[in-house]
Amino acid sequence: MVKSSQHPLRLTLLGGFRLLSGDDQITVSNGSERLLAFLALGCQAVSRNLMAATLWPDAPERRAYASLRSALARLDGVGRRMLHVGTTEIRLSPDTDVDFHEARALAQRILDPAVPTEGADLSTQAITVLSHGLLPGWYDEWVLGEAEQWHQLRLHALEALSALFVQAGRHAEAVAAASLAVHAEPLRESACAALIEAHLAEGNQAEALRQFQLYELGLNAEMGLRPTARLCELVAGLRSARRP
Repeated sequence: MVKSSQHPLRLTLLGGFRLLSGDDQITVSNGSERLLAFLALGCQAVSRNLMAATLWPDAPERRAYASLRSALARLDGVGRRMLHVGTTEIRLSPDTDVDFHEARALAQRILDPAVPTEGADLSTQAITVLSHGLLPGWYDEWVLGEAEQWHQLRLHALEALSALFVQAGRHAEAVAAASLAVHAEPLRESACAALIEAHLAEGNQAEALRQFQLYELGLNAEMGLRPTARLCELVAGLRSARRP
C-alpha cells in the first residue's frame, strides 16, 4: 500500500466515535465500531479469543467468535485498511491516527514539570482537545475504566493549563480552561480554586467571590461539607472586605 495515494485514516474517540478517511466520515456497524474502539484503546495486538470474549461477554464462546468474524467481514474498504488481521491476532494499523492518543500525550506533557509548555500546547486548541470525554454513552466495562482514567487526567491537565495561562498573563484562556474543569466536576475543589485564581489574576474580584459562593452552596447542598481552609484563604480578603 502506498500511503501517500490514499486519504489519511483517523479514529476519534473523544466526544463520540467517528471513523474518518480524509475529510469523509465513514459509517460502520455497531459491532465494527466497538471492535475498532477496543483496538484503539489497547494500542497493541490483541488475540481473537480475548477480543471476542471482551466485546461479547454475555455470549457463548462460539457465538462471540462468530460475532467477531461478522464485525470483521463488515469492515470492508476503509475500515479494513485500519487493521492488520493475523491468524490469531488483530491490531490497528500504525497508519491510523487516534485522537485519544494525541490528547493523552498532550495532557501528560502539560503535567510533566520537566517539559516546558509552550507553542501548540499552550493554546486554545489545547483547551478544545481536553474538553471532551472518552466515548460518552458507552457503558462497556472495557470502556468505563479507560474513560474514568481519562476524565481524571484531563481535569488535572485543564487545571495545570489554567495556571500556565495565568503565568503567561493570558487570563481569558486561563478562565476558559478552569471553567471546563468546573463544568465537568462542579464539586471538585481544585477546579474551583483554579477558576478563582484565574479570576483574581484578571482583577475580577466579584467573579472570584461569586464562584466561591456557588461552590460553597453546592458542596453543602450535595454533600453536607464545607470548603477547605485552603480554598477559603483564596477569598478571605474579599469576604472580610464585604463586612461592615
